[in-house]
Amino acid sequence: MIFQKTFRLLALVLIVSMLLAACAQSATAPSAPEQPAQPAQQQEQPQAPAQPEVQEGKKIKACFIYVGPIGDLGWTHAHEMGRQYVQNKYDWLETSYVESVAEADSARFIDRFVVEEKCTVVFTTSFGYMDDTLKAAQKYPDNFFVHVSGFKRAPNMATMMADFYQIYYLNGLMAGALTKSGKVGYVGAHPIPEVVRHINAFTLGVREANPEATVEVRWLYSWYDPAKAREAAESLIATGVDILAFTEDSPAVVQVAEEYTTQKNQPVYSFGHYSPMAEYGPNSIVSGQLVNWGLIYEDILTKIYLGIYTTKNLENVDYWGLLSGGWQLGAPSSVELGGEFGVPINPKFEEPLKAYKVTEKYLGEISIYDLIFKRIEQMRDPALLFDPFTGPIFDQAGTERVKDGQRMSYLELTTIDWFVQGVLGEPK
Repeated sequence: MIFQKTFRLLALVLIVSMLLAACAQSATAPSAPEQPAQPAQQQEQPQAPAQPEVQEGKKIKACFIYVGPIGDLGWTHAHEMGRQYVQNKYDWLETSYVESVAEADSARFIDRFVVEEKCTVVFTTSFGYMDDTLKAAQKYPDNFFVHVSGFKRAPNMATMMADFYQIYYLNGLMAGALTKSGKVGYVGAHPIPEVVRHINAFTLGVREANPEATVEVRWLYSWYDPAKAREAAESLIATGVDILAFTEDSPAVVQVAEEYTTQKNQPVYSFGHYSPMAEYGPNSIVSGQLVNWGLIYEDILTKIYLGIYTTKNLENVDYWGLLSGGWQLGAPSSVELGGEFGVPINPKFEEPLKAYKVTEKYLGEISIYDLIFKRIEQMRDPALLFDPFTGPIFDQAGTERVKDGQRMSYLELTTIDWFVQGVLGEPK
């Protein structure tokens, strides 16, 4: 009996000792080494959380300030189509707009949208609205602001642009191939970096196809003035110009070219601007630039709705829509070549463009028609295999501005205030 009690006691002591040893080992065991912190990847825009939470019944109101009338068939018309696109797509979105707002009067309308109409986000769609938009962003830190075509930003203010310089270059290739006089005309709205950039890209294309051709510029100092645009177009034609491009928000220039081609037995060809204009010049419009603003508006508004964009993280958000998609890899392109959607080149001009040959440094002899589609392929590539603003590029005075093999930076393109060689006119 005594032996059994002693054995049980020893067994109990042994079990307790084993338990205490196990506990001590657990308490003193070293923790697993921490994984080294991974370097944060730089992002152009804030990234979506894995499972964004949206408040039930949440709605936002987006308001748009336009510089021209929505029926202008140019810049403002294209923005209005974008507004309607997002308005019709989302039941959580309410929109409002005001048209024909003078750039000097934009502050008053921004205040009205924020204070009276309780807009969540305000889109200001003209370069001249930039400073007033920035002041409003500072004045109303709890609201979202997005400025189109500018470069100033704030924690609650982003910028966006669907830029056409690549398309203008392609239009220039066609213009250089089709001109008989070697004189090409450009009716420009305002001498701001955007328009100067587009005129330069257009001229680079013209001179690649026809090195001796020139591009003469007439400034309107107005975004929408069909009468003045018509007058400028006719003035250029009187000097011998037989190709016209323009930045003005009406089809006036296209209509002038069509009249000369079909009624005056004097062929003058043109390129549409921002909105489909082929119907105004079926016999004379060669191509043009088209935009779908709705794709960019959709991306921005969806991210605001989901809470991805906040009033604290927009300072580095800049949409730069190009042929490749632009603002992020894989995004659909918001710009397109053509005088109407789905028709990059008017079929009437395909044969002469196929017959016109140039010698390209790497591609050898190639028709302008084939070169256009090769350039589109190169510019759509994420690696941007070709860019019109690749040196050597000289200014009007013959000074080399971009060295051989170098490309102009984003900042240089968005602040450019000089004309390339071959442009006749003043950039300011």
